[in-house]
Amino acid sequence: MTKAAAALLGLAGLALVRGGAPAGASEIPGAVIVLETAPGTPGRDPSAAPPRFVLLKDGQVFVGGTARLEAGRLEKGEASALHKRADAVRKLPGISSSPVALGGDATRTTRLWLFDGPVEVVATGDPAEAPPALAPLASLLSDLLRFDHPSLRPYAPATYAMTVRDVRLVGGCRAWGFAFPIAQAQAAPRAVTAAEVTGWPTGAVPASVCADDRRYAVTLRPLLPGEQP
Repeated sequence: MTKAAAALLGLAGLALVRGGAPAGASEIPGAVIVLETAPGTPGRDPSAAPPRFVLLKDGQVFVGGTARLEAGRLEKGEASALHKRADAVRKLPGISSSPVALGGDATRTTRLWLFDGPVEVVATGDPAEAPPALAPLASLLSDLLRFDHPSLRPYAPATYAMTVRDVRLVGGCRAWGFAFPIAQAQAAPRAVTAAEVTGWPTGAVPASVCADDRRYAVTLRPLLPGEQP
């Protein structure tokens, strides 16, 4: 596969996140900044991965990986500093062009939403390779991708967005076992409680399911407070 083809696949994968809608991150109530990046491990489903970084209006932050999330809260000054950096990104000429090439490995793709604007930025490449003209964007992406804060603690979602696809995964499969028919979940994503999915893989890790003499791929995306499937 060429680098160009791989980059297009990365963009397609990110387009699946939040159910496939370009403005899907707006489904997170109170979101100010959202960063998403597709999981790099083969066999993962980017549409079910939690966001890499979320800042809410009240200063609460969420940091995600392949499946799990941490939650914390910024001080007012810390949140204001991120707002200012987001403003600097908005002012970059042509920043909403899709995609913005940072340089380096074009297969690396990130999607950044700045809602006090709003602006959506799809960036390909390595922030460390970005030209000086894109320094505000590259710096913000680098810091959000490796964001850490003393307040961060493991976050236990109350609900998950279940998605069922008619896909045969390699290996064995597990029984369906939910109270509703699998056809209902296949028709549209639906919310399920944390108690219902105990023992199931979550986030970008799909589960192989056997039901009605067919095979399915089931994913469970962690939902943030107030977020809907």
